[in-house]
Amino acid sequence: MSVCVIDTQAANTASVCRALERVGATVRLSTSADDVESAERVVLPGVGAFGAVRGRLPEALGAALLRRVDAGRPTLGICLGMQLFGQGSEESPGVAGLGALAAQVTRFDANTRAPQLGWNGVQPTEGSRWIRPGAAYFANSYRFEQAPSGWTAALTDHGGPFVSALERGDVLLCQFHPELSGAWGLDLLRRWVRGDPRGGEGTIAPAQLTKRIVPCLDVRDGRVVKGVQFAGLRDAGDPAELAEAYAVQGADELCFLDVSATDEGRKTAVETVARVRSRVAIPLTVGGGVRTVEDARALLSAGADKVAVNTAAVQDPTLIDRLSAAFGSQCVVLAVDAARTDGGWEVVIRSGKQRTGIDAVQWCADAERRGAGEVLLTSWDRDGTRSGYELALLRAVCGRIGIPVIASGGAATADDLADAFRAGAEAALAASVFHDRETTVAAVKDRLASLDIDIRPVSGLGVLS
Repeated sequence: MSVCVIDTQAANTASVCRALERVGATVRLSTSADDVESAERVVLPGVGAFGAVRGRLPEALGAALLRRVDAGRPTLGICLGMQLFGQGSEESPGVAGLGALAAQVTRFDANTRAPQLGWNGVQPTEGSRWIRPGAAYFANSYRFEQAPSGWTAALTDHGGPFVSALERGDVLLCQFHPELSGAWGLDLLRRWVRGDPRGGEGTIAPAQLTKRIVPCLDVRDGRVVKGVQFAGLRDAGDPAELAEAYAVQGADELCFLDVSATDEGRKTAVETVARVRSRVAIPLTVGGGVRTVEDARALLSAGADKVAVNTAAVQDPTLIDRLSAAFGSQCVVLAVDAARTDGGWEVVIRSGKQRTGIDAVQWCADAERRGAGEVLLTSWDRDGTRSGYELALLRAVCGRIGIPVIASGGAATADDLADAFRAGAEAALAASVFHDRETTVAAVKDRLASLDIDIRPVSGLGVLS
């Protein structure tokens, strides 16, 4: 089955295309209105800021999309690709959407953490053909609060119920990312590509956003390495093979950091990113050497779903503004290496070689204001030591900002991760304990579940091969 994927120049196109190919589609990237008119099936992918991506859609292409939806022809919108079919969005006031849906996109209210990043439950309503109950991956700050007339909805709870999918005939619009939602998402894509909504069993659907386990792949010269404070690095294996193993074990997402890219003035190894993406159907954050919007765009095209910035953002904080304006805050991760000082923590850069004098907690707050959607917070003093996360640092940052925080640096046991979650982290990153096979993601999740930590059950492989 042929599928035309619209190339918005802002989306995680590699993730989308690889998942579609895995379920049997022949994929073509295009910006042609003629292709949209003639294609058997069309996908408008997610990622990006509403106004920036709407401005990239030529009027003829937008009109062709609108005709497809009006006619009920097979069309899939993902995340922002769903929102663009609305009348407009609070993300970009004054910018008109495609108008297929008689509804406005609104931001989660001030009491609800945004972006919503991670796995949450999806529940179909009566009359749904395509959606089955399950856990899906979300990355959004905006949503439709109610289903427009004539559409069947699926619902998710985050600060109250919101519309996580809309369907009418062969048109399917998903606020979540099916391409990143493991076996459940691949099953949905497979049925949609085949034009057959039958089959497909539901899975356990969490009642709320779950905590995330994030194995980290520190990569140098195409190999995963691990040491203490980036010293004494040892080889830990092939990144694609490890990524697949962790996905099988139940990892909620992966983090790929090119630990030598900034120090050596190189760009992140996009070929390695592409190899990792070819093996997994879960989210991938990539960092290392990201200095421009174009660097980030290249990573999204290669297989990343989020981009992390560290040194370049310290040297030019406006980079965060530019990335957020192009790709949306949910795509921008601020990576912070924080070293303890008298009375607080200081930002260090260039793999810990340079101290900046910048207060780490204040820097996180400044980055949130500029548009960062998530903070990857590493205790430089604990990195690789297996002495547990620096909980005081976590509490200080989580108490200051409203965006999700990923705890990093020092994990040795599942109980360490539980402590990080109790300190306010939404996700916990670990490397050595997984690379050295001292435990598995599945074992960590079993322990966390026994401690009443909300985690996504290990069900359905998040792999593509």
